Amino acid sequence: MYFDYAATSPMKKEALDIYIEAAGCFWGNSSSPHDEGTRASLLLERSRALIAERAGVQKEGIYFTGSGTEGNLLAILSLARSSGKKHIITSMAEHTSVHSAMSVLQSEGFSVTKLPMTGEGIVAAEAVKASITPQTGLISIQHINPEIGTIQPVEELAVEAKKRGIFFHTDCVQSFGKMPLHSIHADAMTFSAHKVGGPKGCGAIYLSPFHALKPVFPGLTHEKGVRGGTVDTPAAAAFAEAAQTNSSLEKLSSLRRLLKQELKDSSIRWIEGPDSKQYPGVIGMCIPGVEGQLVMLALNARNMFISTGSACDASSASGMKAALAMGMSMEEARQFFRVSFGSETTEDEVLQLGQALIHVAKQAVVL
Repeated sequence: MYFDYAATSPMKKEALDIYIEAAGCFWGNSSSPHDEGTRASLLLERSRALIAERAGVQKEGIYFTGSGTEGNLLAILSLARSSGKKHIITSMAEHTSVHSAMSVLQSEGFSVTKLPMTGEGIVAAEAVKASITPQTGLISIQHINPEIGTIQPVEELAVEAKKRGIFFHTDCVQSFGKMPLHSIHADAMTFSAHKVGGPKGCGAIYLSPFHALKPVFPGLTHEKGVRGGTVDTPAAAAFAEAAQTNSSLEKLSSLRRLLKQELKDSSIRWIEGPDSKQYPGVIGMCIPGVEGQLVMLALNARNMFISTGSACDASSASGMKAALAMGMSMEEARQFFRVSFGSETTEDEVLQLGQALIHVAKQAVVL
């Protein structure tokens, strides 16, 4: 039983069918001027338009990448270097790729303010506003936290950034194709295919076509110079197809309530935000006195698959960034684990998961 959709999701049949058809029939290089290249280019542009429509942005601003990680790196480095200013605001709980980009920029003389989360797992909008200085050129705050599922105030922050002439980027890897994005008027957004039932190794970024931005690697020819390498047209087409359907928020909320009801008399702690700021498909938890790794292994032995945080951070303490950003001690944070639901999750599976977690918690009390 799979409960790790926040890490990756199984490829949807419709997306796989499109991928196979495109790989067999549209195999030309989309940058080639001959007819075979033109056929691939037309499919690529159709896919670009579908991704843009789903995100509520202009098609001209969509660029395909190899992953959400690459997208974050390209977007952040390009915006920061184009801003003409040397101060950046982000949060302690961003994805590893965001922190990686910040480290590169710090080595170039940028200063970076990393804000904590509140006890409810939210980066306070007022804290972001209070951190702005005359030298602030970029704000980068994720939309949905990948570890605990809290929804950040990105709409408000995008408006504030625009008012002050500051670039705003938001990592929408966990929200694209799952929640409406049309009200987020950001300068840059990051998406990933495999989080919504598309292929791995494919993502996209939105960079506002209203800004003249410096590419990270000047002189490249593909994707209007933003990203090098022949575009994977079949993957882009499959990504666009996968993004057209998503898990019902109502269904995910129902599954979340079912698990909460099942665990109501247990010692298991929920790490979450208020209902209005909580994406229901991602659940952060702790069993007091039990490390999250042990919970994961205990469930794995029952063929139930959860995680201890972001899969990109599985081998380090970075996978507990949200818990630490909320002020938990390292000992408390090590007890963290994550459950995440998707379109194929059933009520029966959730009930079985609840019973398994109760058993693990009771075993911990006995020990």
